[in-house]
Amino acid sequence: MTNLTAKSTIDEIRERFDNDVERFSVLETGQSATIDAPLAMELITQAAVAATPTIDRVLDIGCGAGNNTIKLRHVYGKDFDADLLDLSEPMLNRADERVREAGAGEVRLWHDAFRNAELPEQSFDVILAAAVLHHLRDDSDWTSAFEKIHRLLKPGGSIWITDLVSHEIASVQQLMWTRYGDYLNDLSGEEYRDKVFAYIEKEDSPRPVTFQLDLFRQVGFTQVDLLHKNSCFAAFGAIK
Repeated sequence: MTNLTAKSTIDEIRERFDNDVERFSVLETGQSATIDAPLAMELITQAAVAATPTIDRVLDIGCGAGNNTIKLRHVYGKDFDADLLDLSEPMLNRADERVREAGAGEVRLWHDAFRNAELPEQSFDVILAAAVLHHLRDDSDWTSAFEKIHRLLKPGGSIWITDLVSHEIASVQQLMWTRYGDYLNDLSGEEYRDKVFAYIEKEDSPRPVTFQLDLFRQVGFTQVDLLHKNSCFAAFGAIK
């Protein structure tokens, strides 16, 4: 079992992202270390619009430089208020600038960890969480976060996630990890692969997509769905 106490602190994660803003500011590629990142972003934003006909207010958890909110604005075709939440202040400032340029109503910034942010309950039509929830730690942390997401959504609102995931079957986990390593090696070589694996080992504690879909139901979501899965990455969501 992974030793969660050895994982990065919030401040350590914040520091890495403070110094990596521009890499996350390219809408067309998303995060290159993520398999199928552009496809996953397209799928979660299209699903958000399909499942939520009226979108007045959106929360982007771990918004980075704002790619997913910007993509949602393009897909929806109309302005909505955007609440952008991120640990990194430089990321948040970049997202604020880019989301306003893309067209938005009121933009609110939340410089905090999701578990600590005092967000308004039953206020959001859509919540997006891209490459962020894998920073959750033990079972109680995961459950609290999913319960909070459920409370924040309006009735009929939806949550859409794309993220790094693990697997329930150990042999399948090894297979998928090998495939991911091959992808990173083909992308930028062995040194890049080892760098990505090192920060995943230090920072991340992903859970299986099956665990997360079950957790959606456990905390009260009425409908859940899996949009896409490839190797160690998945896109999925739920409706309150």
